[in-house]
Amino acid sequence: MHAPSTGRTTSPERSQSEASGGSGGPGERIVVGVDGSVPSQRAVTWAADQAARRGANLEIVSVWEPPDFGPEAYEYAPPGPDVDEAAVDEARRRAAGAAELARQVLPAEQVRTTVLCGGAAEVLVEKSKDADLLVVGSRGRGGFRGLLLGSVSQQCAGHASCPVVVVRSARTASAS
Repeated sequence: MHAPSTGRTTSPERSQSEASGGSGGPGERIVVGVDGSVPSQRAVTWAADQAARRGANLEIVSVWEPPDFGPEAYEYAPPGPDVDEAAVDEARRRAAGAAELARQVLPAEQVRTTVLCGGAAEVLVEKSKDADLLVVGSRGRGGFRGLLLGSVSQQCAGHASCPVVVVRSARTASAS
């Protein structure tokens, strides 16, 4: 059993004051998680639009995880810098691409990128502690398969310290 969540989930269709729990403004910070997928690109577009409407800053967070070769692999040789550097470079490319997308709507000084190592859900939940809004995309996995695989959006919605918007893909949204 886990502690009750202090986060709230809202849909992109709700008004900006409903989603933020406030009036927005210059000190407001919106965090959006990116993984390079089409749903995360839609999340960036939605988050950038909200940041522009509110006059808020946008922080784009891209997370990389070191590869897990199993405990036996590390007994013989630890992973080299090339392995981790490739993952970091990919995360940086995702963040840069998302920032380019956001800058179509926002001035460059309102867009910041952050690349961190860890589990995506854990990093985003941590980032939510000093954010006014957390935005993530949805891959549309649901039902039993979604429970087995786990879901970053579900983890964020259940554990974030601020309101969470899950931006659904066009295909998922039209199927509802």
